[in-house]
Amino acid sequence: MAQDIRKLMKDYTPEGPKLSEGHEGRFAQKLADQFPQEKKNPTFLWLKIAAAIIAFAAVAYIGYTNYNGNTEVDPQVAEAEDALDNNESGITIGDLSPDLKKVEDFYLAGIEVQLASLPSNGENKELIDGYLKRLEELNKDYQQLNIELNEVGPTEATITALIENLKLRLELLFKLKNKLKELKQLENEQFTEMDA
Repeated sequence: MAQDIRKLMKDYTPEGPKLSEGHEGRFAQKLADQFPQEKKNPTFLWLKIAAAIIAFAAVAYIGYTNYNGNTEVDPQVAEAEDALDNNESGITIGDLSPDLKKVEDFYLAGIEVQLASLPSNGENKELIDGYLKRLEELNKDYQQLNIELNEVGPTEATITALIENLKLRLELLFKLKNKLKELKQLENEQFTEMDA
């Protein structure tokens, strides 16, 4: 009497549960009794739409005022960025070899990124101004070295001085960012001590 299970499973069709007649209707009626459908009030729909419009307008206004408030450009930062762009016509160290071009591009991109990320608020303005004046002096030195490179020709001393100048400017900006972080942490610590 042994039967092959594979053969039985091929012929097997599952049967769904058998419900009594009218079961579905009774269930729908119970559901309707438990959760009656409310009539949609058209004024309530208009209130939802009006609230959404007001919320959107408030968010747009706040975003607009905050965005416009931070678009002021610090003149000294703009001058420092302009000094980077004011390469006089002639050769630069990037024109001498592809490797030197990579080095020059790396440092100039780093300097521009650091300048762009400086906070433009009035806090610590004296500190930022001092660093930017030093950066301006280094920019003038860099331009003088470029003039020397064009007049005298490429020498090892001039190329090294140009790369060191770029490196020094980037390090100066990193020091400024670290000093600003330290001052902010100090302010936060003093604020928390005042709260305690």
